[in-house]
Amino acid sequence: MAPESSRKRLPFEPGKKSKGMKSDADTPKGTPKSKGTVEKAPGKADADGSVSAAAKAKAISDKAKARAENKAQAQQRAAATAIPEVVSQRMLRRMLAFSGVPTFLGVATFFGSYALIVKGNVDLPPYAILLSTLGCFGLGVVGLTYGVLSASWDEDRPGDWLGLDEFKVNFGRMTRAWGQNSRGS
Repeated sequence: MAPESSRKRLPFEPGKKSKGMKSDADTPKGTPKSKGTVEKAPGKADADGSVSAAAKAKAISDKAKARAENKAQAQQRAAATAIPEVVSQRMLRRMLAFSGVPTFLGVATFFGSYALIVKGNVDLPPYAILLSTLGCFGLGVVGLTYGVLSASWDEDRPGDWLGLDEFKVNFGRMTRAWGQNSRGS
């Protein structure tokens, strides 16, 4: 593994700070730095140097407003990047077909070969059973990816049965997005 300073961090990679701890850069201006402490505003201190109740209430109110704004922005971003329901159902059906059939065949191959060996007195080599079962399971894993990429991502167009054209278009989109992300980061 490369040293920390020489490699780029992934966008989803957690930082070195502990969970739940925010740095000063993450804290919006005008909000308390930590629980129970409030930045003292000039002119708002009492005679003994403590912050007034009104200043504390304003700081708490500002913090609540900032949280509400952040939550609203996060919901807007999630709604903008969400997969439409029609497209997700189309992807799910294709994933079940292209992954479910090979996986079922893998299980059926295993139990079928067991039945042949025990009841049919057929001598099957164990490696043949292993390879055929693993091959079917491997096709099931590939079928998951193909099911997503072969579905039409356009809400109004269902696409064709096998999805070869959609696969080409969607795979091209995916590789372009990867290329842009690798150059942009």
